[in-house]
Amino acid sequence: MQNNETIEKDYQDPLGQPADEGDEDTPLTPEEEAVKTKSAAKELFEWVELFAYSVAIVIVLFTFLCRIAVVSGPSMEKTLYNGEVLLVSDLFYEPKQGDIIVFQSNTILDNEAIVKRVIATEGQVVDIDFENWIVYVDGEALEEPYITSDPGRYMNGSDYSFPMTVEEGKIFVMGDNRNHSTDSRDNRIGQVDTRFVLGRVLLRVMPFGQFGTVD
Repeated sequence: MQNNETIEKDYQDPLGQPADEGDEDTPLTPEEEAVKTKSAAKELFEWVELFAYSVAIVIVLFTFLCRIAVVSGPSMEKTLYNGEVLLVSDLFYEPKQGDIIVFQSNTILDNEAIVKRVIATEGQVVDIDFENWIVYVDGEALEEPYITSDPGRYMNGSDYSFPMTVEEGKIFVMGDNRNHSTDSRDNRIGQVDTRFVLGRVLLRVMPFGQFGTVD
């Protein structure tokens, strides 16, 4: 007769592995714990290193390639508004007509950065029709859809006589909000020496809802 003795076999899963192998609850050996700790420390170091490199790149970028400027006052409305934050760069930059720039003046605002639009560069002739709000450069009227005017009023006058030729190494600038701007019409600023130009406005970075290029 066949005896009724039970034959016990180790249970195996479908992959053929014993049930007790790979148990997640099995405590790590000291050696395994050390390897795990070392791996976590290495990963943390790599993140710190990446952050340090990122900060260094940002510092270099803002030191040598671009800088931040903040709009102060209403002189560039309706293109730019008070408190907006701008990204400015002077890398390989030479002012051109129509550019919005940031510059410093040692005759007004205690060297605070000033934002204006370039109207003319050296050698060009500027003339202004204050009654009709028209600016001429080299005899041609500028198309300026960006300006803010006061209907029924003259454009604010100037300390200078026109037509005016822009001197070598200088630019003539104006604010878009023509009757609320201190610019090259005023002898406290006058024609701006290009050595004091900090750069061209590349982007509006704040408020975030208005992020983008500026024309």
